[in-house]
Amino acid sequence: MPCYECENGKWRFGETGRCQYDSKSECETANKDYYAAETYNDYPQAATNNAKRALKWVEENGWGSCGTDVGKKRARQLANRESLSRDTIARMASFKRHQQHKDVPYDEGCGGLMWDCWGGDAGINWAIKKLKQIDSENNIKEDFESFFEEIINKLSSKK
Repeated sequence: MPCYECENGKWRFGETGRCQYDSKSECETANKDYYAAETYNDYPQAATNNAKRALKWVEENGWGSCGTDVGKKRARQLANRESLSRDTIARMASFKRHQQHKDVPYDEGCGGLMWDCWGGDAGINWAIKKLKQIDSENNIKEDFESFFEEIINKLSSKK
C-alpha cells in the first residue's frame, strides 16, 4: 500500500487514505513500517565459513593495515549469519571489482583476507545473483501495483 498523490497535490497512504501529507517523503516517513527494508540471510554457508576463517586469522595476527570499518563489519555479519539488506547485498556484489587480489595469502597482503571478509567467491557470487533476483521481484511488484492503480483510476473516472 504505497503513498499516492492526491488531486489537490497532497499525498495519502494507500488508495483510501486521507490526503494529509505535504510530500511523498512525509507520507513514507509517517508509514515507515510499510517501507521497512526486507532482509535476507539465505547466503551460502561457505560465505560464513570464509568470513569466520578471516576473522580467526585476524584474531591471531591483527588487521594490520587491512580493511575498512565496512569490510570488518561485513565479516562479522556474515560470520554471525545476520540478515542483510538489499543495500548491503549490493555492496557485496560490487566487491567483485577486487577479485584480482583474492589469491593474495593473508600474511602477504590484504587481498585474500578482505575477499574472505566479504564472503569470498561464495558470498560475492550469491550477492550478484541475489541482487538480480531482488530487483527483478521489485520490478514485478511495481508493475503489479501500477497496473492496479491504473484500473482503479479508470473505474473511478467512470463514476
